Amino acid sequence: TESDFMCANQSYGFMFFFVVLRYAHGDLSYSVQEELKRGSVIGNIAKDLGLDVGRLSARKARIDLDGGDRQFCGINLRSGELFVAERIDREEHCADKPSCVLKFDLLLENPLELHRVSLQVQDINDNSPAFPKDVIKLDIRESAVKGARYRINAAQDADIGKNSVESYTLQDNAHFVFNIQTTSAGSKYVELVLEKELDREEQQEMKLLLTAVDGGSPHRSGTVVIHVIVLDANDNAPVFTESVYTAKLPENSPLKAVVIVVSASDADEGLNGDVTYEFSRLSDKSQKLFSLDQKTGEIIVNGAIDYEEGSRYEVIVEAKDGYGLSSEAKVIIDITDVNDNAPVIYLKSLTNPTPESVSPGTEVGIINVQDRDSENNKQVRCSIQQGVPFKLVPSIKNYYSLVTTEQLDRERVSDYNITITATDEGSPPLSSSKTVQLSVADINDNPPVFEEQSYSAYVTENNKPGSTLCSVTARDPDWRQNGTVIYSLLPGEVNGAPVSSYLSVNGDTGMIHAVRSFDYEQFRSFKVHVMARDNGSPPLSSNVTVSVFVSDVNDNSPQILYPTPEGNSFMTELVPKAAHGGSLVSKVIAVDADSGQNAWLSYQIVKSTDPGLFTIGLHSGEIRTQRDISESDNMKQNLIVSVKDNGQPPLSATCAMYLLISDNLAEVPELKDISYDEKNSKLTSYLIIALVSVSTIFLTFIIIVMGVRFCRRRKPRLLFDGAVAIPSAYLPPNYADVDGTGTLRSTYNYDAYLTTGSRTSDFKFVSSYNDNTLPADQTLKKSLTDFSEAFGDCDSSPEVGTVALLQVANYVF
Repeated sequence: TESDFMCANQSYGFMFFFVVLRYAHGDLSYSVQEELKRGSVIGNIAKDLGLDVGRLSARKARIDLDGGDRQFCGINLRSGELFVAERIDREEHCADKPSCVLKFDLLLENPLELHRVSLQVQDINDNSPAFPKDVIKLDIRESAVKGARYRINAAQDADIGKNSVESYTLQDNAHFVFNIQTTSAGSKYVELVLEKELDREEQQEMKLLLTAVDGGSPHRSGTVVIHVIVLDANDNAPVFTESVYTAKLPENSPLKAVVIVVSASDADEGLNGDVTYEFSRLSDKSQKLFSLDQKTGEIIVNGAIDYEEGSRYEVIVEAKDGYGLSSEAKVIIDITDVNDNAPVIYLKSLTNPTPESVSPGTEVGIINVQDRDSENNKQVRCSIQQGVPFKLVPSIKNYYSLVTTEQLDRERVSDYNITITATDEGSPPLSSSKTVQLSVADINDNPPVFEEQSYSAYVTENNKPGSTLCSVTARDPDWRQNGTVIYSLLPGEVNGAPVSSYLSVNGDTGMIHAVRSFDYEQFRSFKVHVMARDNGSPPLSSNVTVSVFVSDVNDNSPQILYPTPEGNSFMTELVPKAAHGGSLVSKVIAVDADSGQNAWLSYQIVKSTDPGLFTIGLHSGEIRTQRDISESDNMKQNLIVSVKDNGQPPLSATCAMYLLISDNLAEVPELKDISYDEKNSKLTSYLIIALVSVSTIFLTFIIIVMGVRFCRRRKPRLLFDGAVAIPSAYLPPNYADVDGTGTLRSTYNYDAYLTTGSRTSDFKFVSSYNDNTLPADQTLKKSLTDFSEAFGDCDSSPEVGTVALLQVANYVF
């Protein structure tokens, strides 16, 4: 497509134009005049490529110049216009080439797209013609004939085409005219033609002004003064051995190295044949690189030769004899490339940080590799270090895409230093490296993980509310809020109450605190569930079980079940007078609501009527005689027993045990004289009333017993004669040891029997009361018939029955 021309006025009054030449196969070509002001519009890339202007910024459109870092053009991302970013000088880039084309890369990302942009730089008439020297000195012998020609170096104009030198004007004079000639090498020069012979005696010298005019509009011109000195005759000019010399020079050649030697000869003799050499036309760049030996004709390296700065140089060497006759020869110097430039790696784009959730094969960066050398020295291979999940994928021209090869994991590696190496194919090869730092962005892909699979907390009962039980810790390897852990209790119940009424957890530290005081006798352990949740979106969580174990403290005193504690009833045991030492006469039964060593009970008689008569088992509570009972022993024996647990500090309880040394009921009236402590003074009256009541029913009981004896023969006695029963009602049903470490199990309550007719009587535990054990408050509701059934199978004497009834009376009261 062709775009409209655009003009801009410059300080020197010229008009400049630019035009879009064509767009084909994804390439663009524009034409622009040199020296346009910065910001001048060249064309509209978005329109020419059919791109949406709004997508240019999103796709990071940009211009890269081949082989250089200068940006001569830019893109207006809002309008899509290509504009001049820096001064463009055609002579700087293309010298005297007839066509000057600058090549750019238009790069678009997401997806990667590359377009070649060619910028045809049009010449303007910004350079005036210039002669090599301000004054040209000509020594002409007066013997010169009419028509003699004297060569004058042509003026040089950096512009090309019609803007270069077009014509010459010589100042009017009587002797010379000029003529323009072209050499076999194609260069032009001016010949000064002698039209009228010189006469040294008439005029020894003259100065002529030669003006060179270019064809630009407006015209530009340059002048030189031709100083003619009239000499004696010198009719031979120097002649070069070759009209064009060629030489090859490797770049980086050392200083003072000889490039080539030019040679010219003169047929004249003496001073007229003495030839000297000098550069006739030499560009500023060549003047810095080369020098010429005036005597020998050697062209010598005078500066740093760089192929990338220039691959060919053309110089004109003039040979002049002693009297001004001269000739020229062209020297062409071709610079050969040496692999002296390592590849350069440019990072064009990088997605940093890259989310760890990107899938393998995702493009995360774009690099570009440039090598200023030529041919094989310019061919580059790129590689990436081993051990990183990335690879380079060749893309367009010398562009590579950096893509992932596997799933990234920030918790494993959070930052990568990716080293990219570029190596050319020169000999020897050169290489360079660039390290790209890439960070991995976190996503919430890890739930909190507790350090332990379960936790156990141990707390003693009667703890203070708010005390710390234990601490749970969960780790989340994610970053920032994704790795921030918050703790909470999951809803639940403990003994029918919400778990929050028992425990609380610090949401930040995971410290678990008791909300209330615990009682070991109510519950010994329970479980709660703690949740650890992160602050990600969406949040992730995990749970852990915390088992709380309540340990016992000695906060319960022993409770005496038998004999009944003072104030409840009147308890009396009968001891046969014939009892031997070691006979079991009674048993103190006590329990402790605590557990373990806090429930280990020990028994001790702290006070007795006769300290040497009875002893008690330290751990069994069995009261036995220490010796045989004698007639001198007091019939009334009062024992004070202390029951102590093994806690720290120990707790204790005491009870009173009343024993009567008697063999039959005939001695029972003596009970009226029994005196106990002041607290038991009323028991005598109660005993008399009980004896009267028992006597009333005694005959009925004898009849029943005799009837049973006649109805059946003698049966094995399950109980010892004269046994005294300790009803299970004395065992409170709530004294149950869950784990069997207490003093009594809930499924076993016992009756105790004491014999009065056997000298070797023992304390026996026989029947268990699993189902029909009465509570303590229902014990006194049993009738005498119920008690009599307990003795129904006993074939003891009436005296034994009397004693048994006396025992029953004791229980009733």
